[in-house]
Amino acid sequence: MQSKKGSLIYEGKAKRIFSVQGDDSLVWMEFKDSLTAFNALKKAEMDDKGIINRDIATFIFKYLAKNNIATHWLESLGDRDMVCKKVEIIPLEVVVRNTLAGSTAKKFAFEEGTTLKKPLVEFYYKKDELNDPFISDDQILAFDICDSKDILENLKQQALQVNELLFNLFDKINIKLIDFKLEFGKDPAGNIILSDEISPDSCRLWDKTTNEKMDKDRFRRDLGGVIEAYKGILDRLTKVKEEVL
Repeated sequence: MQSKKGSLIYEGKAKRIFSVQGDDSLVWMEFKDSLTAFNALKKAEMDDKGIINRDIATFIFKYLAKNNIATHWLESLGDRDMVCKKVEIIPLEVVVRNTLAGSTAKKFAFEEGTTLKKPLVEFYYKKDELNDPFISDDQILAFDICDSKDILENLKQQALQVNELLFNLFDKINIKLIDFKLEFGKDPAGNIILSDEISPDSCRLWDKTTNEKMDKDRFRRDLGGVIEAYKGILDRLTKVKEEVL
């Protein structure tokens, strides 16, 4: 029996979260056409953005699941929806950087595009009113944001595994994975699984040949061609679907 959308639980910047009729263990995610930057200080609506991001996120979740990464994704329905396991989100953004770009490059006075010797994993506290500040391991534990050091190590390990898989996937389509953000949640059994979404909203993706930006930086920096870039990522992924899925 196909899942049916229930009542609205929460509306975020890029998605609406609904209950699933008759099953409290699931949630229904609807991808919006909204695009935001700088903690929603900059906003826009772009036709079909939610549809494209849903399809990219679906592709990536399927790819990760095939490679033994546990995620909350269960099925995609309609044009812009997916049904997922209900999890308790850990209030940390886990960021993996392969190459320095954006505010981090500026902060430390590195040239944008500087490749790191090895991937860097960072944590940011999920608090919109605080602009999601960087937070250290010791601060996370001191403030009881996370239950134990073992959980932090689990998050780092999973993030690095995802990084390796995504790096290889995007390499196949001539895209360089610069950096990306992940979110994790605990399922009812206490397992920590990958949640939220992975899309050009949450990744920096550069064409390997031209260094053209094909992610949300096109919106942040007023470069134009946002939807064309997002669709370009989806089109490239679709071409390797039989190979990787």
